[in-house]
Amino acid sequence: MRIVQVDLRNWQGVGVVAGELDRVGATLRAYRHSRGWTLEELAARAQMSPSTLSRLESGKRQASLDLLVPLTRQLGIGLDDLVTPEVTDPRVRRPAVHRSGMVIVPLAPEGAPIGTYKITYPPVAEVPELRVHAGYEWLYVLSGKLRLMLGDTETILVLGEAAEFDTRIPHSLSAAGPRPAQIISIFNDDGVRMHTHTAEG
Repeated sequence: MRIVQVDLRNWQGVGVVAGELDRVGATLRAYRHSRGWTLEELAARAQMSPSTLSRLESGKRQASLDLLVPLTRQLGIGLDDLVTPEVTDPRVRRPAVHRSGMVIVPLAPEGAPIGTYKITYPPVAEVPELRVHAGYEWLYVLSGKLRLMLGDTETILVLGEAAEFDTRIPHSLSAAGPRPAQIISIFNDDGVRMHTHTAEG
């Protein structure tokens, strides 16, 4: 939770910028909607007029502690919950990695605790060498057929099938048949290094 220091006169606290204050009304409205309350219901609970609450939510009324404290109490939130950071571009813009014929497209920001990737496995003449690393992997087949080798066990997964396995078990993944196999794969940091780093890198 982010602690926001407030000025009792006008709530212009340390760490709070004007852009964040502008979004208080919209955030307040979102919390009210999440509770399933009408404007009149919340206003009655907080002992204020519906018009005052309406002006506050629309940004036509300046936010003050006198108005916000009873509202946050009724909503069960803190003042700092109303101060949200500016929305940034949510798109992940990272280059694809090409390794041993595979195309690995990152789907999560760099440094994310869990690696999420779209991986395309090309057709192969031989099953790849089995490898091991710490962690777990979860995958989902988007297209084609995927051959999952776990020790001596071969499993063929098709469109719409998912699998989860302990990556400490010797394993390999490859396309089964003449067409590429495309999957969504999620694994931890050890898996990221194993799947995306080249021998040179």
